[in-house]
Amino acid sequence: MDLIKAIIIAIIEGLTEYLPISSTAHMGFAANLMGLQDDEFLKMFQVSIQFGAILSVVVAYWKKFFDLKNLQFYYKLAFAVVPALVLGYLFDDKIEAVLGNQIAISSVLVLGGVVLLFADKWFKNPKVDDEKGITVRSAITIGFWQCLAMMPGTSRSAASIIGGMSQGLTRKAAAEFSFFLAVPTMLAVTVYSVFLKTWGKETGHPQKGYEMIMASQDHILVFVIGNIVAFIVALIAIKAFIGVLNKYGFKPWGWYRIFVGIALLIYFYFFK
Repeated sequence: MDLIKAIIIAIIEGLTEYLPISSTAHMGFAANLMGLQDDEFLKMFQVSIQFGAILSVVVAYWKKFFDLKNLQFYYKLAFAVVPALVLGYLFDDKIEAVLGNQIAISSVLVLGGVVLLFADKWFKNPKVDDEKGITVRSAITIGFWQCLAMMPGTSRSAASIIGGMSQGLTRKAAAEFSFFLAVPTMLAVTVYSVFLKTWGKETGHPQKGYEMIMASQDHILVFVIGNIVAFIVALIAIKAFIGVLNKYGFKPWGWYRIFVGIALLIYFYFFK
Protein backbone atom coordinates (compact mmCIF):
# COMPACT_ATOMS: atom_id res chain seq x y z
CA MET A 1 0.00 0.00 0.00
CA ASP A 2 1.54 3.30 -1.07
CA LEU A 3 1.24 6.56 0.86
CA ILE A 4 -1.45 8.11 -1.36
CA LYS A 5 -3.78 5.14 -0.91
CA ALA A 6 -3.07 5.13 2.82
CA ILE A 7 -4.04 8.81 3.03
CA ILE A 8 -7.27 8.14 1.13
CA ILE A 9 -8.22 5.38 3.59
CA ALA A 10 -7.29 7.62 6.54
CA ILE A 11 -9.50 10.42 5.18
CA ILE A 12 -12.38 7.96 4.85
CA GLU A 13 -11.80 6.76 8.43
CA GLY A 14 -11.77 10.32 9.75
CA LEU A 15 -14.93 11.26 7.84
CA THR A 16 -16.97 8.18 8.66
CA GLU A 17 -15.91 6.99 12.13
CA TYR A 18 -18.36 9.23 13.98
CA LEU A 19 -21.05 9.40 11.30
CA PRO A 20 -23.90 6.83 11.20
CA ILE A 21 -22.69 5.32 7.93
CA SER A 22 -20.11 2.66 8.99
CA SER A 23 -16.41 3.45 8.72
CA THR A 24 -15.52 -0.24 8.45
CA ALA A 25 -17.72 -0.67 5.39
CA HIS A 26 -16.39 2.47 3.70
CA MET A 27 -12.74 1.61 4.30
CA GLY A 28 -13.30 -1.93 3.08
CA PHE A 29 -15.05 -0.78 -0.08
CA ALA A 30 -12.38 1.84 -0.78
CA ALA A 31 -9.58 -0.69 -0.35
CA ASN A 32 -11.40 -3.08 -2.68
CA LEU A 33 -11.97 -0.43 -5.33
CA MET A 34 -8.30 0.63 -5.17
CA GLY A 35 -7.25 -2.97 -5.66
CA LEU A 36 -5.46 -3.29 -2.33
CA GLN A 37 -4.60 -6.78 -1.18
CA ASP A 38 -6.63 -7.85 1.85
CA ASP A 39 -3.59 -8.81 3.92
CA GLU A 40 -2.60 -8.47 7.58
CA PHE A 41 -0.91 -5.13 7.03
CA LEU A 42 -4.04 -3.56 5.54
CA LYS A 43 -6.19 -4.92 8.38
CA MET A 44 -3.80 -3.58 11.01
CA PHE A 45 -3.59 -0.20 9.27
CA GLN A 46 -7.37 0.15 9.20
CA VAL A 47 -7.52 -0.63 12.91
CA SER A 48 -4.50 1.41 13.98
CA ILE A 49 -5.64 4.68 12.37
CA GLN A 50 -8.61 4.60 14.72
CA PHE A 51 -6.12 5.88 17.29
CA GLY A 52 -6.02 9.21 15.43
CA ALA A 53 -9.81 9.31 15.39
CA ILE A 54 -9.87 8.59 19.13
CA LEU A 55 -7.57 11.54 19.83
CA SER A 56 -9.87 13.87 17.89
CA VAL A 57 -12.69 13.26 20.39
CA VAL A 58 -10.39 13.74 23.36
CA VAL A 59 -9.15 17.04 21.91
CA ALA A 60 -12.63 18.26 20.87
CA TYR A 61 -14.04 17.51 24.34
CA TRP A 62 -10.89 17.87 26.41
CA LYS A 63 -12.67 19.67 29.26
CA LYS A 64 -14.99 16.70 29.67
CA PHE A 65 -12.27 14.06 29.51
CA PHE A 66 -9.93 15.84 31.89
CA ASP A 67 -12.50 16.92 34.46
CA LEU A 68 -11.23 14.65 37.23
CA LYS A 69 -13.91 15.93 39.61
CA ASN A 70 -16.64 14.37 37.47
CA LEU A 71 -15.97 10.72 38.33
CA GLN A 72 -19.50 9.75 37.29
CA PHE A 73 -18.50 10.45 33.69
CA TYR A 74 -15.76 7.82 33.84
CA TYR A 75 -18.00 5.32 35.64
CA LYS A 76 -20.66 5.61 32.96
CA LEU A 77 -18.16 5.06 30.15
CA ALA A 78 -16.65 2.09 32.00
CA PHE A 79 -20.03 0.39 32.43
CA ALA A 80 -21.14 1.26 28.88
CA VAL A 81 -18.09 -0.29 27.23
CA VAL A 82 -18.34 -3.65 29.05
CA PRO A 83 -20.95 -5.24 26.70
CA ALA A 84 -18.78 -4.54 23.65
CA LEU A 85 -15.67 -5.92 25.35
CA VAL A 86 -17.37 -9.16 26.35
CA LEU A 87 -19.45 -9.83 23.22
CA GLY A 88 -16.69 -8.59 20.92
CA TYR A 89 -14.27 -11.11 22.37
CA LEU A 90 -16.79 -13.97 22.23
CA PHE A 91 -17.85 -13.35 18.63
CA ASP A 92 -14.56 -12.08 17.21
CA ASP A 93 -14.08 -14.94 14.75
CA LYS A 94 -17.63 -14.70 13.40
CA ILE A 95 -17.32 -10.92 12.98
CA GLU A 96 -14.07 -11.29 11.07
CA ALA A 97 -15.62 -13.91 8.80
CA VAL A 98 -18.26 -11.40 7.65
CA LEU A 99 -15.72 -8.63 6.94
CA GLY A 100 -14.85 -10.15 3.57
CA ASN A 101 -18.48 -10.52 2.47
CA GLN A 102 -19.09 -7.29 0.56
CA ILE A 103 -22.61 -8.30 -0.49
CA ALA A 104 -23.65 -8.81 3.14
CA ILE A 105 -22.12 -5.52 4.25
CA SER A 106 -23.77 -3.63 1.36
CA SER A 107 -27.11 -5.14 2.32
CA VAL A 108 -26.67 -4.03 5.93
CA LEU A 109 -25.90 -0.50 4.70
CA VAL A 110 -29.26 -0.42 2.92
CA LEU A 111 -31.20 -1.90 5.84
CA GLY A 112 -29.53 0.48 8.28
CA GLY A 113 -30.43 3.37 6.02
CA VAL A 114 -34.10 2.39 6.12
CA VAL A 115 -33.94 2.34 9.93
CA LEU A 116 -32.42 5.84 10.00
CA LEU A 117 -35.29 7.20 7.89
CA PHE A 118 -37.69 6.46 10.75
CA ALA A 119 -35.41 6.87 13.79
CA ASP A 120 -36.46 10.49 14.44
CA LYS A 121 -40.13 9.50 14.57
CA TRP A 122 -39.58 6.63 16.96
CA PHE A 123 -37.99 8.67 19.74
CA LYS A 124 -39.91 11.86 20.40
CA ASN A 125 -40.00 14.16 23.43
CA PRO A 126 -36.45 13.57 24.72
CA LYS A 127 -35.85 14.50 28.35
CA VAL A 128 -32.07 14.30 28.74
CA ASP A 129 -30.01 17.00 27.03
CA ASP A 130 -26.67 16.43 28.76
CA GLU A 131 -24.38 13.55 29.72
CA LYS A 132 -24.95 14.32 33.41
CA GLY A 133 -28.56 13.19 33.05
CA ILE A 134 -27.56 9.71 31.89
CA THR A 135 -27.89 7.02 34.56
CA VAL A 136 -25.53 4.06 34.85
CA ARG A 137 -28.38 1.80 33.78
CA SER A 138 -28.96 3.89 30.66
CA ALA A 139 -25.23 3.86 29.93
CA ILE A 140 -25.18 0.06 30.04
CA THR A 141 -28.23 -0.09 27.77
CA ILE A 142 -26.51 2.19 25.26
CA GLY A 143 -23.51 -0.11 25.50
CA PHE A 144 -25.65 -3.06 24.43
CA TRP A 145 -27.08 -1.05 21.56
CA GLN A 146 -23.54 -0.32 20.46
CA CYS A 147 -22.95 -4.07 20.14
CA LEU A 148 -25.30 -4.13 17.13
CA ALA A 149 -22.40 -2.58 15.23
CA MET A 150 -20.49 -5.84 15.52
CA MET A 151 -22.24 -6.69 12.28
CA PRO A 152 -20.03 -4.88 9.73
CA GLY A 153 -21.95 -2.18 7.90
CA THR A 154 -24.21 -1.34 10.85
CA SER A 155 -22.19 1.65 12.19
CA ARG A 156 -21.13 1.92 15.79
CA SER A 157 -22.12 5.57 15.80
CA ALA A 158 -25.64 4.93 14.49
CA ALA A 159 -26.26 2.08 16.93
CA SER A 160 -25.06 3.98 20.00
CA ILE A 161 -26.83 7.24 19.05
CA ILE A 162 -30.15 5.45 18.51
CA GLY A 163 -29.47 3.60 21.77
CA GLY A 164 -29.07 6.95 23.50
CA MET A 165 -32.27 8.30 22.00
CA SER A 166 -34.09 5.18 23.22
CA GLN A 167 -33.05 6.27 26.72
CA GLY A 168 -34.60 9.71 26.34
CA LEU A 169 -31.52 11.62 25.17
CA THR A 170 -31.76 14.43 22.65
CA ARG A 171 -30.02 13.84 19.31
CA LYS A 172 -27.15 16.12 20.35
CA ALA A 173 -26.71 14.48 23.77
CA ALA A 174 -26.91 10.99 22.23
CA ALA A 175 -24.36 11.89 19.56
CA GLU A 176 -21.93 13.34 22.10
CA PHE A 177 -22.20 10.32 24.40
CA SER A 178 -21.61 8.14 21.34
CA PHE A 179 -18.41 10.12 20.73
CA PHE A 180 -17.34 9.70 24.36
CA LEU A 181 -18.08 5.97 24.31
CA ALA A 182 -16.05 5.59 21.12
CA VAL A 183 -12.84 6.42 23.00
CA PRO A 184 -12.67 3.39 25.35
CA THR A 185 -14.37 1.15 22.77
CA MET A 186 -12.00 1.88 19.89
CA LEU A 187 -9.00 1.99 22.19
CA ALA A 188 -9.86 -1.52 23.39
CA VAL A 189 -10.39 -2.74 19.80
CA THR A 190 -7.07 -1.25 18.71
CA VAL A 191 -5.11 -2.74 21.60
CA TYR A 192 -6.73 -6.15 21.18
CA SER A 193 -6.45 -6.31 17.40
CA VAL A 194 -2.93 -4.92 17.04
CA PHE A 195 -1.11 -5.84 20.22
CA LEU A 196 -2.86 -8.94 21.55
CA LYS A 197 -4.41 -10.69 18.59
CA THR A 198 -1.78 -10.12 15.92
CA TRP A 199 1.27 -10.05 18.15
CA GLY A 200 0.04 -12.36 20.88
CA LYS A 201 0.44 -16.04 21.48
CA GLU A 202 -3.09 -16.85 20.37
CA THR A 203 -2.05 -16.33 16.72
CA GLY A 204 0.77 -18.83 17.07
CA HIS A 205 3.13 -16.23 15.63
CA PRO A 206 4.37 -13.88 18.36
CA GLN A 207 6.00 -10.73 16.99
CA LYS A 208 4.65 -11.43 13.50
CA GLY A 209 2.66 -8.21 13.29
CA TYR A 210 5.39 -6.15 14.90
CA GLU A 211 8.06 -7.41 12.52
CA MET A 212 5.77 -6.85 9.54
CA ILE A 213 5.05 -3.24 10.44
CA MET A 214 8.58 -2.36 11.39
CA ALA A 215 10.12 -4.11 8.40
CA SER A 216 10.72 -0.80 6.67
CA GLN A 217 10.63 2.92 7.34
CA ASP A 218 7.91 3.24 4.70
CA HIS A 219 5.52 1.23 6.88
CA ILE A 220 6.22 3.43 9.88
CA LEU A 221 5.65 6.55 7.77
CA VAL A 222 2.33 5.18 6.50
CA PHE A 223 1.12 4.53 10.06
CA VAL A 224 2.19 7.95 11.36
CA ILE A 225 0.72 9.97 8.48
CA GLY A 226 -2.42 7.83 8.46
CA ASN A 227 -3.11 8.63 12.11
CA ILE A 228 -2.41 12.34 11.64
CA VAL A 229 -4.79 12.54 8.68
CA ALA A 230 -7.50 10.55 10.48
CA PHE A 231 -7.16 12.86 13.51
CA ILE A 232 -7.51 16.11 11.53
CA VAL A 233 -10.41 14.91 9.37
CA ALA A 234 -12.29 13.38 12.32
CA LEU A 235 -11.92 16.59 14.32
CA ILE A 236 -13.64 18.51 11.53
CA ALA A 237 -16.27 15.82 10.93
CA ILE A 238 -17.36 15.68 14.58
CA LYS A 239 -18.34 19.34 14.72
CA ALA A 240 -19.99 19.27 11.30
CA PHE A 241 -22.00 16.16 12.14
CA ILE A 242 -23.50 17.68 15.30
CA GLY A 243 -24.74 20.66 13.27
CA VAL A 244 -26.27 18.53 10.51
CA LEU A 245 -27.85 16.11 12.99
CA ASN A 246 -29.47 18.93 14.98
CA LYS A 247 -30.86 20.59 11.86
CA TYR A 248 -31.88 17.66 9.67
CA GLY A 249 -31.95 14.58 11.89
CA PHE A 250 -31.07 11.12 10.56
CA LYS A 251 -32.82 11.24 7.19
CA PRO A 252 -29.89 12.55 5.10
CA TRP A 253 -27.68 9.79 6.45
CA GLY A 254 -30.41 7.22 5.86
CA TRP A 255 -30.79 8.17 2.20
CA TYR A 256 -27.03 8.25 1.80
CA ARG A 257 -26.70 4.70 3.15
CA ILE A 258 -29.48 3.42 0.92
CA PHE A 259 -28.01 5.02 -2.22
CA VAL A 260 -24.44 3.87 -1.53
CA GLY A 261 -25.56 0.42 -0.41
CA ILE A 262 -27.61 -0.20 -3.57
CA ALA A 263 -24.80 1.11 -5.79
CA LEU A 264 -22.32 -1.21 -4.11
CA LEU A 265 -24.69 -4.18 -4.30
CA ILE A 266 -24.94 -3.66 -8.06
CA TYR A 267 -21.16 -3.28 -8.34
CA PHE A 268 -20.20 -6.33 -6.32
CA TYR A 269 -22.97 -8.55 -7.69
CA PHE A 270 -22.53 -7.79 -11.39
CA PHE A 271 -18.95 -6.57 -11.80
CA LYS A 272 -16.88 -8.44 -9.20
